[in-house]
Amino acid sequence: MSKRQTIDTRVCIDDRLGPYDAKVDPTNLWNGFLSPHFTLDTVRKLSARTLEIADEDGFDCMETVHVIDGCADSPSSVHVIEGGTDRDGNRQRVAVHVRWPVIDEDLDQAVSIFKVRPGAELRTTEPAGEGEPRAVVFVVRWEWWDDIEGGEQAGVVYQPDDKGRYAVGAWSWWWRYAGWWCVCGANSDWHETECLCGLTRDGQPKTPLGIAAVKAGLALRTLAPGATSALVDLTDLARVCTVFAGDTEIDTADDTGPFDTETLGWADRILRDALDDASPADLGAAGWEHVPDEESARLYRITFPVPPTH
Repeated sequence: MSKRQTIDTRVCIDDRLGPYDAKVDPTNLWNGFLSPHFTLDTVRKLSARTLEIADEDGFDCMETVHVIDGCADSPSSVHVIEGGTDRDGNRQRVAVHVRWPVIDEDLDQAVSIFKVRPGAELRTTEPAGEGEPRAVVFVVRWEWWDDIEGGEQAGVVYQPDDKGRYAVGAWSWWWRYAGWWCVCGANSDWHETECLCGLTRDGQPKTPLGIAAVKAGLALRTLAPGATSALVDLTDLARVCTVFAGDTEIDTADDTGPFDTETLGWADRILRDALDDASPADLGAAGWEHVPDEESARLYRITFPVPPTH
């Protein structure tokens, strides 16, 4: 992957796999799907999830990801991978032969993955050694079990890239960008960290009052796009009494300003619903700024996120 083309993001396959952190080249697509590169730690999480799905839904529904650990000075080892049973009730097993002494020279020659014949006696021999740690990452193709001939590879081995990442499922799985939801209701790809409403992915309000302030601002902006803040009077039922565009007050009169009764009432209802179980401490924590006023001791300013100009 070209360094200039890669982005840090998260990817997923529907709600079955992910989201996982990954490096992605947005131009490297297969039928419109992504080819993500994962760290070894992420591959281990992906492996655990694929095995979980296979146990729940059957191995014929899921290719499984595996990681075998060894050392550069380990002697050859054999690993038996269990995969449930086939349609005739026979055990499905693959044997993975790893030739650790040549793993840095030629990964394709170092790792062989074959079907184990029914009834064959074979057991795992774990790698020994105390040298530099090495890992083998591969996928077993259980979904294609009946199509795999005896001498054909029953899995796909992944070569790490120059950063030690593995492109598991690249050019074969339906990887898409994972998304995040803004409280304004918009969905963005994970690496797009700023919403069109002005909020960022990591700056989302966490409290009901903070969320309500954003939604009330969106309601007011339907008729006054330049609105940046409002004063809310909590003396009785919460109501928006003044709206500002910067330091300029926007006329809220029904017959002369941009607002109508329905829009102001909509903003009021959003705020009242959030205030039902709130305390004064909640107001400050949500960013509601108390404004001392001679006529009302319960006047608060709420500020709306500013949409980006680019």
